[in-house]
Amino acid sequence: MPPPDILWIVTTQWRGAAGGWAGDPNARTPHLDRLAAGGTWFRQAVTPHPFGPFARAALLTGVPSPANGVADYFNPLPADARTIAHRMEAAGYASAWFGKWHLAKRDPRAPLVGEAHARTFVPPEARGGFGFWEGFEGGFLLNDPWLHGTELPQPTRFAGYQSDVVCGRAADWWRRDSDRPRFVVVSLEAPHPPYDAPVPEGIERPDPAALELPPGVPRGGVTEARARRELAGYYAHIAATDRAIGVLLEKIPRGVLVVCTSVHGDMHGSHGLFRKGWPHEESVRVPLIVSAPSFAKPTEGSSSRFAPGEEDRGRIDDRAVSLLDLPAMTLALARGETPVLTGEHRAISMPSVVRLPDQCDRVWRGVRTRTRKLVLNDDGSPWLFFDLESDPGERVNLAADPSRREEIAALAALSR
Repeated sequence: MPPPDILWIVTTQWRGAAGGWAGDPNARTPHLDRLAAGGTWFRQAVTPHPFGPFARAALLTGVPSPANGVADYFNPLPADARTIAHRMEAAGYASAWFGKWHLAKRDPRAPLVGEAHARTFVPPEARGGFGFWEGFEGGFLLNDPWLHGTELPQPTRFAGYQSDVVCGRAADWWRRDSDRPRFVVVSLEAPHPPYDAPVPEGIERPDPAALELPPGVPRGGVTEARARRELAGYYAHIAATDRAIGVLLEKIPRGVLVVCTSVHGDMHGSHGLFRKGWPHEESVRVPLIVSAPSFAKPTEGSSSRFAPGEEDRGRIDDRAVSLLDLPAMTLALARGETPVLTGEHRAISMPSVVRLPDQCDRVWRGVRTRTRKLVLNDDGSPWLFFDLESDPGERVNLAADPSRREEIAALAALSR
């Protein structure tokens, strides 16, 4: 049996609970719901670092930051870094990247938002070993993106919604003949800010007042008002990007193994906080849906995720899993093997402070299991400790609870 084609769809700022498959009443995600119905949703999936460059570097290399060379927001991925593209090419695959890169050398003094950043040129030696590369460094332009790469020697502007454009370019590339199996990464900026950016025709922006907010968002003040305003745009961009993904999945051949995830989430007012970098669930947990048949069967640590009569909506896997696991998982799928997930915890951290508005104000490291989360300050002292089983909203910080001292010490040892 020939090796399967494999597609990664990687979004930005899409938090783990923000999907119809996850039960979010605000989300309109019929295409990803369908993908989840035919595969597996990893409900406990986390990003190792809830900030774009750190997470992308970890995702591509399978090595956490800063060990992968990205210790600061403005550090580029080292040119000699060995990525999943190198490994898949060595396994006989044709590799391709489409969309947001955000791992190139950047001037810390230059604006992060706008056309200048979007047109930043990523030289071939800085493209992570992908055989075909077509993307953009950044710029946060959710409409009319600038793309350059293997067949576009200069940045070229493409009209349309960014997710539609990038998914369309990937689908066009897939129509080409190839004597090798394909490994493709489609990297989308949405639903990253600006949340007030226009969405395509046919996508409705929900009424902010009608949104169902989680209980952790403070009510009756500026935080709630901002959360509602931003979430209206957020869910509109989720719907638009889900539609673009649906078109891509319709155009690629049947049998392609699809992995869909995000590099991090967004606080959106929970705990009175916004954006990412924070160790809370809204920032750290990410969607992870895998269409691979080897995951669609019940396994140890997995369970049906819906009430009786709803089994046709897919399966849930509650094992610990991180974006760091995806390279090894993908290589196993390429070999026709069932990926093995071991261990009951995954490490999470922020290796440095990103000095941008609303982002987390400290360096931290931690451990997350299915039922617990411990977060330590840079000096090793406990900052946060949550019993996720009884307190999924992380409302009660148990870090100073003397009855939890031994449990905290045991988890702290795992974070080293």
